[in-house]
Amino acid sequence: MNKLFTYILLTLCCCLATAQNNITHDVYFETDQYTLISTEKNRLLLFISELSDVDIESIAIFGFCDDVGAPSYNLKLSQQRAESIKEIFSNNEISESLITHVDGKGEVLLKIVNEKDISKIRGLNRKVEIIINPKPPIIEKKKEVIKKPVEEKKATAEVIKGEIKVGDKIRFENILFKTGYSTVTTESKKTLEKIAKSLVERKNIYFTIQGHVCCTQYSRDAVDRKTKKRNLSEARAKYVYEYLAKKGVDKKRMRYMGMRRKFPLGGDPKYDRRVEILITHISASNN
Repeated sequence: MNKLFTYILLTLCCCLATAQNNITHDVYFETDQYTLISTEKNRLLLFISELSDVDIESIAIFGFCDDVGAPSYNLKLSQQRAESIKEIFSNNEISESLITHVDGKGEVLLKIVNEKDISKIRGLNRKVEIIINPKPPIIEKKKEVIKKPVEEKKATAEVIKGEIKVGDKIRFENILFKTGYSTVTTESKKTLEKIAKSLVERKNIYFTIQGHVCCTQYSRDAVDRKTKKRNLSEARAKYVYEYLAKKGVDKKRMRYMGMRRKFPLGGDPKYDRRVEILITHISASNN
């Protein structure tokens, strides 16, 4: 009996530890609504932005209603609430493949909420619960590693100075964008400045700046959080276009366009939030 009790206790402790590692967030809805008011949406967007450094295993989204309304109505409304939150995640470059559950649970029983005011209870029940399950840390066994010489990849600024032909596509390495925004990360600005300098010096190449996004399905573009428009890939290309022009690159040599999510790289999604230049013309003179 003691062994059985110990086993059950250890199992419960393991489950509790797993639950404690989850990241949770709740958003609340108005009566009979499944779209968020602006304050709740801003809270959710802030939560999503804080996930950029989290290695996510899975995301579960559960919708709930208060006890007002027929059970069939509440079940449908709770599902609509869950689906609306999933859409916001997808619009903000969170991969839909990570979202494993999107379920409407119907009404929440009043007695499980520790509150006496009925109106407040119902307000707390009109919600969606989001559960983020991070990947467990990888513990690698120490082993002898024979290091092989690796050919170092040239920096983008150096590639631009080298041999280039029409049709070449040059990825802006180490230029990473903030999730949901067209602006680059602080660490990327110095690299972008070096690229601009190379393009100023290399006056004979003409190119198209192509912007990309990650984590959307069916080649949809993502939403630019600043403008609320679904053209984030174009906004990223335009940001680079305007930056290069400000640094002295002739606008006649450049154009920009958004590629949506037509060309994912297949690795870490953050590298899909990128820009590339497609060489469209090279003149004989560099003057």
